[in-house]
Amino acid sequence: MDKLVEIKQKVERKSNRSILTFLVFLAISTGAWFLVKLSENYTTQTVFRLQFTEVPADQWIPSKDYLVKMSLNIDGFHTLRYKMIREPKRMVTIALNEVPYRQEDGNTYSFSSQYVAEKVADMLDISPSDITMNDSKIYFDMDWLKSKVVPVVLRSDIKTQRQYDLYGIPVLDPSSVTIYGPQEVIDTVRSVRTELVSRANVSESFSETVNLDLSGGKIHSNTKAVRATVNVEKYTEMDVEVPIRVADSLRMRFFPETMTVKCLVAMKDYASVVPDDFSVTVDVRQLQVLEPLLDLRLAAWPKTVKILSTRPDKVEYLIVQ
Repeated sequence: MDKLVEIKQKVERKSNRSILTFLVFLAISTGAWFLVKLSENYTTQTVFRLQFTEVPADQWIPSKDYLVKMSLNIDGFHTLRYKMIREPKRMVTIALNEVPYRQEDGNTYSFSSQYVAEKVADMLDISPSDITMNDSKIYFDMDWLKSKVVPVVLRSDIKTQRQYDLYGIPVLDPSSVTIYGPQEVIDTVRSVRTELVSRANVSESFSETVNLDLSGGKIHSNTKAVRATVNVEKYTEMDVEVPIRVADSLRMRFFPETMTVKCLVAMKDYASVVPDDFSVTVDVRQLQVLEPLLDLRLAAWPKTVKILSTRPDKVEYLIVQ
């Protein structure tokens, strides 16, 4: 009985070795077959979509759907690489500042399709000679845009340290730019804003280059950024007694005779700020209805001074005969 079991085990081991040997040779032969097949050349018809960049600021390409057809004569390895690129990703970017395009007629322009072949060749790591373009030229339409000069507005979130504040308004260079776009878009644009400048605990002036926000590409400009200079100074409180006056044709006395203006003044300007830098407006129209008190309003003050409060807001008066 033991002898039969031993014989059976030997037969099974021999059978297993035969199966393993067969599988190894099958894998080797299959691999060799794949290598042979992948080494062969295949011709594949394909379509790539064009995406244009670096379009001149005063022109635009109205259509975004430009397709080019070509044939790829490549081996199986590169064919697999091509097949792995999903159709939406089969896109070629053409920078117009790198391509010598020419005007054909009206708004129609063209450039050699060889530039597309070179881009696809780089993408697939093949030679441009492996690509046959269906057309020798690529044609596209490019229209002229309307132009307009608009001011630049700084977007900012600048927080200063205690006792410090912005001195005047930020200076932008340039302060205005020429923008280009379709007429219906240009008509709605009143200004161009910058990207956000955000800083905290600021105690000194600074300058930085800030990119323009061109509405997600709806408008264009040759100017892509501006230089923003933000002046910061240390401030202190100051009370200024501003005389209350009216036109010389009205002879009046006021009680009190001055308006007290509490304001923040830059330390460097403290000695130079005088009452004549301010002016107060009296609402003399109220004389017609014999109002006992006239309204007061601070009408003018230096741009670098920050007003905290004014008093009084009404004043008694006496008409001098």
